Amino acid sequence: MHGGTPSNLPRPRPGEHRTEANRARDGFRHPIETLTFFGVTPTSSVVEVWPGGGWYTEILAPYLRTGGVYFAAGFAMTLADAPEFFSNAQRALANKLASNAVYDHVVLTELSAPERAVMAPPGSADFVLTFRNVHNWFARGNADAMMAAFNRALKPGGVLGIVEHRAKPGTADEVMKKSGYMTEQYVIDLAAKHGFTLAARSEINANAKDSTDHPAGVWTLPPNLRHCQPMADGPDKSACIATYTAIGESDRMTLKFVKAG
Repeated sequence: MHGGTPSNLPRPRPGEHRTEANRARDGFRHPIETLTFFGVTPTSSVVEVWPGGGWYTEILAPYLRTGGVYFAAGFAMTLADAPEFFSNAQRALANKLASNAVYDHVVLTELSAPERAVMAPPGSADFVLTFRNVHNWFARGNADAMMAAFNRALKPGGVLGIVEHRAKPGTADEVMKKSGYMTEQYVIDLAAKHGFTLAARSEINANAKDSTDHPAGVWTLPPNLRHCQPMADGPDKSACIATYTAIGESDRMTLKFVKAG
């Protein structure tokens, strides 16, 4: 169930459904290597948690289209107090899925635990994958509820794959909340509380150039460049962008957990 090799996964080519901006990030996000590390195969049942703009959707949807199942568990729009950002992002994702036949088998669901906690039939998923999201749940105070939802969706022996911005060991909670970087130990302990055992870790998405100490947290770095964007156009802004672009995207942990069988 959890085997796989890089040759099994679709290598993106110019002119396909993937956007140019998304293809440009492959060198930092390493999608082929990451999915292979987690063990995803063409016949897997996969839940992606909060796919956002659909970066991984562009890869997973065609890969799983004929033999597997892909649940895109997006932001919950039906909550009475859903932030406008959630609603707008989920509508944009729905429009994206309607724009190309390659997405015609995607199952779009919503997830905002504990209120909306069923993202796939219980015990049906081989994989639950989440990319750069744990800091959001930590800041919102619902990380435990989200982990419980992941456990509920997975089969016994199923895999929880997590990629997250990596803080230095011992980073304080308030710093993590503000910066968007999380310690590996926090993520491992959180997963363990909800029945997941760490099976493997990888440095696929590591970036030794990232000090993690930036004026606008992880969003200082590409693709956001939040610290530079408000600056007036000119040499200072150009220098700012050049500095953080040279660092690249964030240093990230890549952790593979297994649900108890």
